[in-house]
Amino acid sequence: MFETAADLDPTQLANARIVIGVGKGANIPEQGQVIALMTAMQESKFVNYTVPVDHDSLGIFQQRPSTGWGTPEQITDVPTSSKSFYGVAPFGSNPGLIQIAGWETMPPGDVCQAVQRSAYPDRYAQWEQFARDLLAQEGPSVDPIP
Repeated sequence: MFETAADLDPTQLANARIVIGVGKGANIPEQGQVIALMTAMQESKFVNYTVPVDHDSLGIFQQRPSTGWGTPEQITDVPTSSKSFYGVAPFGSNPGLIQIAGWETMPPGDVCQAVQRSAYPDRYAQWEQFARDLLAQEGPSVDPIP
C-alpha cells in the first residue's frame, strides 16, 4: 500500500522528482504538478514501463503511441513524457494539462481524466493527498528541468 513518499522505491521517487522538476521548468503551478503526480501514481506508481502493459501503453503516464502521445522512445523518457502530460512538448496531438480550459479551478481528478481519457476516470482522486504530500516533501529540493 502506498501511503507516503517513503513507500516509493528509489527509482519511483526519482521519477516523481523528474515530474516535479519538469513542472517547475515549464512554470507549471504547484496545482498542476500535483495533478501530474496524481496521474502518474494512478497509472504506474511511477514505474517507467518500457514494454506495453495495456494495449500499447508505456511509461509512467501509460501514454499510447497509437493515440498520439509520441513515439515509444519519447513516451518512455520520463522528462519527455512529463512535458507531454503538461502540454509543453513540441510533438503529439493530445491536449496536455495547460490546454485543458479551466484546469486550475477543476477538481484535480477531473483534470487527470481530461488529459488521460482513462477507462477508469474515478481512480485518480484517491491520490490527491499523496501527491500533495509528495510535492511538499520533495518539491523544495528539486531543481527545474528545462
